Amino acid sequence: MSVINRKRRAVVGGLSTLALAPAAVLGAAAAKPAAPPNILFILADDMGWGDLSVYGQTEYRTPHLDKLARQGVRLTQAYSNSAVCSATRFGLITGRYQYRLRGGLEEPISGTGNHGLPPEHPTLPSLLKQAGYSTALFGKWHLGYLPAFGPLKSGYDSFFGNYGGAIDYFTHKPGVGPNVKEDLYEGEVPVSQVGYYTDLLGDRAANYIGKQDRSKPFFLSLHYTAPHWPWEGPKDEEVSRSISAISHYDGGNLETYGRMVEALDASIGRVLAALERRGLAENTIVIFTSDNGGERFSRTWPFSGQKSELLEGGIRVPGLVRWPARIKPGQVSQQVAISMDWLPTLLAAAGTAPDPAYPPDGANLLPVLLGEQGVQPRSLYWRYKANAQRALRDGDWKYLKIREQEFLFNLALDQRERANLAQREPERLAALRAQWERWDAGMLPISADVRTYGVSGRVQADKYGPESNGK
Repeated sequence: MSVINRKRRAVVGGLSTLALAPAAVLGAAAAKPAAPPNILFILADDMGWGDLSVYGQTEYRTPHLDKLARQGVRLTQAYSNSAVCSATRFGLITGRYQYRLRGGLEEPISGTGNHGLPPEHPTLPSLLKQAGYSTALFGKWHLGYLPAFGPLKSGYDSFFGNYGGAIDYFTHKPGVGPNVKEDLYEGEVPVSQVGYYTDLLGDRAANYIGKQDRSKPFFLSLHYTAPHWPWEGPKDEEVSRSISAISHYDGGNLETYGRMVEALDASIGRVLAALERRGLAENTIVIFTSDNGGERFSRTWPFSGQKSELLEGGIRVPGLVRWPARIKPGQVSQQVAISMDWLPTLLAAAGTAPDPAYPPDGANLLPVLLGEQGVQPRSLYWRYKANAQRALRDGDWKYLKIREQEFLFNLALDQRERANLAQREPERLAALRAQWERWDAGMLPISADVRTYGVSGRVQADKYGPESNGK
């Protein structure tokens, strides 16, 4: 098979979970643009589906992200690859189910383990780099630790940020105590800086954009830790000095959480303003989403569940896409999407394709975003070791299992996942169970040594499903 045919086959293979689109439309979507777009990919951490004003938040405002939504497409059915952070990041950067890699089984990956993203695996930044892009990551990596793993080993030209899962917003340490070192790096060299981490990341991104060579496109991953714990707003240095553990189980409140999200929105606003100043906004794709559903102070209404649960509140996330040169503003899309879709979608926008040896599980959604296709049906799969959770979304139907209890929901009628139709529709339940098991057989098994995480050690299952965290 020729290289051209292998690439064409890989692009179509990435659409295997979509109803296949007309070949002419796919060809047009993947055609190399006259000027490849810049790409700014913004990832929040533990942000709930309803944490932005444009998704229903009323306790505080997010004007910059609301404006971004009005200028492009707002996805109402976007999902994360996992209900926890590092597993989703495996799916995002590879375009594949994280369960294909041993490190992707970790929930989340540990600083004491030997697992991570293999440097030889093609990634979104490495494939864009091959296509002529400058690549940078500012913020959270969480895909394995030095010396074996790291952003510079997986396609990024430059990196500033933290390797682990969470750091204090002021001390930039992953723990508390005089012997804990900062988790802040420039490339692979430890550094120390003063400032609120959300602001530092936004300033670094704005500065990067301000120095870009217009003759070469860039791919900038801006992966904030906000609004992940510890619960510290931009003026909470006293709180930072007094917390007893980085997880901050004894702290935080709705007001503090709101200030954290407002600071995130303001930081993003400064980055978007930098694009405008350089005259780059028109041909820059900007994507905003989250690595998983919300935590204890998030607004996930109308969904049940939260981070570490496969109910909608744990995996449904905000999703905003703007590309003024190609995408019409003011759109709201019901297209079902997931983190791993961004690799084939962005490669198509850049006029390139996935590595044929690593065909993506994600779908190229570019024809939908450009208005060349209508909404396409999807089948998406999840599993999570904590409480032996499994889930499948097939069209409007969702199969969910928690420990030994099975649930069947029609999400078009019951977004809250309260009306369990398992007994009413046993044949549908059996068919979806079998569908999930066929998919699972193609993934790596979850071994006993896989690390897992449950929110506050509490993931509860009863006849109605896990306890909701409410609005």
